[in-house]
Amino acid sequence: MKRPSEKLRYRRVLLKVSGEALAGERGFGIEPKVVDQITDEIKSLCEMGVSLGVVIGGGNIVRGAMASRQGMDRVQADYMGMLATVINALAVQDLLEHKGVGTRVMTAIRMEQLAEPYIRRRALRHMEKGRVLIFAGGTGNPYFSTDTAAVLRAIEIEADVVIKATKVQGVYTADPEEDPKAEFIPTISFQEVLTRELAVMDTAAVSLCKENRLPIIVLNLGEPGAVGSAIRGERVGTLVS
Repeated sequence: MKRPSEKLRYRRVLLKVSGEALAGERGFGIEPKVVDQITDEIKSLCEMGVSLGVVIGGGNIVRGAMASRQGMDRVQADYMGMLATVINALAVQDLLEHKGVGTRVMTAIRMEQLAEPYIRRRALRHMEKGRVLIFAGGTGNPYFSTDTAAVLRAIEIEADVVIKATKVQGVYTADPEEDPKAEFIPTISFQEVLTRELAVMDTAAVSLCKENRLPIIVLNLGEPGAVGSAIRGERVGTLVS
């Protein structure tokens, strides 16, 4: 499956996909066509020889922070959000394996009937065997987003880059869907992201990347081949470093 001769800038990658991306246009639940597209992209990365970890949010099912603002206990709401990420991970795993891609779902909250508990050494061994790791359950703790979970797992598996796949081309000076004058930013430093409070990832995630010198690439998941191009070192999306 792999093409060893492929020239890659990043060999080990953590791909962060929002839960909302799985919902497609309908905005809630899981849209099979979207999952099919995402899994095609992941399969193509494996064929390039990329060692891949994936973190998927749960916002297409429940968002803990939003539920807490509507009156639910924050801790309870966050645990519901963690369970939502497990549902998404299982959906992506199922389609990947139908396409011949070996996977493991590892959860921060133990549920052995569905997935393996996250153990770093075991995760590294799976990656050595060429399996795609799908990390679910966030960090296993309330008050931490899946962005932070993605960066934490990226550091633990010694990833070369975090790729955040979104619905826009990259980082802008403002929300491009709300402000038509928003300007695209091709490259930016961690410090500037924090100072300007740009919506790249939450503050904890960006700070972790800064401390560990782990670059972030923000790009459009809907653009076919964009993730592969970024991994080869082509200029795609926004580079935060």
